[in-house]
Amino acid sequence: MAVIKREASLKLLNEFIKGESLQNHSMMVARAMEAYARTLNKSDEQVEEWWNAGLLHDLDWEKYPDEHPHKAVDEILPQHGYPESVIEAIKAHAPERTGKKPENEMERYLFACDELSGFMNAVSLMRPNGFEDMKVKSVTKKLKDAKFAANVPREDISKGAELIGKELNDHIAFMINIFRS
Repeated sequence: MAVIKREASLKLLNEFIKGESLQNHSMMVARAMEAYARTLNKSDEQVEEWWNAGLLHDLDWEKYPDEHPHKAVDEILPQHGYPESVIEAIKAHAPERTGKKPENEMERYLFACDELSGFMNAVSLMRPNGFEDMKVKSVTKKLKDAKFAANVPREDISKGAELIGKELNDHIAFMINIFRS
């Protein structure tokens, strides 16, 4: 199976997502997925699949919010030759919409990285130095504030850490290090 080049995935992302905020979120999730894949000693091909799943998980959100992620997984990604592993992971990141729960490793990590990335970005925007001097405590404190980033489901963040077998604080610390670099 041929690995889809990053340039092609970035071009596809730019074709479907124009908003800077959603593009940034997509890049953050891709970076987190790549870092976890490398930590788990995945092959180069698998690292690329994990990165692509992270980058493209919200591909249809801006243009087709009511059809998310169905438009991407049923039409757009298969049309562009993305492997079933990437498509299934993207389905599993939105189980309430697709009925597919995160089962395999890539699916669980995508679920774990998605909401937490968005939440952590919101925390970084409230800080003068963004991620540079962010501490785990900065994130956990904001998680307890139901009014802060109220649209981010806290239970998905907790469940994500559980799905990858990590303590939430360790997952947050890992992500801070990724986004700091």
